[in-house]
Amino acid sequence: MIKKFGPLVIISILIIGFWVSDFQNYLKIETLLASKSDLLNYINHHYFTSLLIFAVIYIAIVALSLPFASFMTLSAGLLFGWVAGTSIVVFAATMGATIIFLIAKSSFGDILKVRAGKLYKKIQKNMKDNATSYLLFLRLVPIFPFFLVNIVPAFFNIKTKTYIWTTAIGVLPATAIYVNVGRSLGEIKDPSDLVSGDIILSFVLLGMIALIPTIFKSIKTRGNTNVES
Repeated sequence: MIKKFGPLVIISILIIGFWVSDFQNYLKIETLLASKSDLLNYINHHYFTSLLIFAVIYIAIVALSLPFASFMTLSAGLLFGWVAGTSIVVFAATMGATIIFLIAKSSFGDILKVRAGKLYKKIQKNMKDNATSYLLFLRLVPIFPFFLVNIVPAFFNIKTKTYIWTTAIGVLPATAIYVNVGRSLGEIKDPSDLVSGDIILSFVLLGMIALIPTIFKSIKTRGNTNVES
């Protein structure tokens, strides 16, 4: 019992500890811009240490499902530039997502199987046959909460290796865009307008492309069924 639910208890304690502390007050655009010069100066003198610190904080935020991933992604662009910023965010986001995925898989997977019964088996088979397309779709189309996409696949026995590489590829487009926006963060007056309608449309199209293999497979299966009948 401790081995199964221990990590979940630790995560819960860390989340509570975060919210009762003042750390979230530092994760604001206003604070970031006010400290920009000092941060860049530190990064210039301690580049790899800065990358490591940033990665650890980002991994923790994602693993704890805290609502600051977008802020951190923008910060990466401002502090590290487009290439390094995108790289470190993709790595950290993937690692953080994998941690919470593995915890959810060990803590809740069996419970869901029992409660869902036949429905679970039906969804599980569909997820198993089309795991790559579904996971890429969920990542590429930003209409689902990031923390939810991190956890849901854990309930359906998705292979960890598949989860990792689809997460890395799936978060790359949005990461690259947000990091690029972060490069000029000091010039943005309204943070609520960081993403345009064109960018959202691009994500939707990318997600639809990810579903093409599944749609094709479904059409092919129906065609074979009709021929046999």
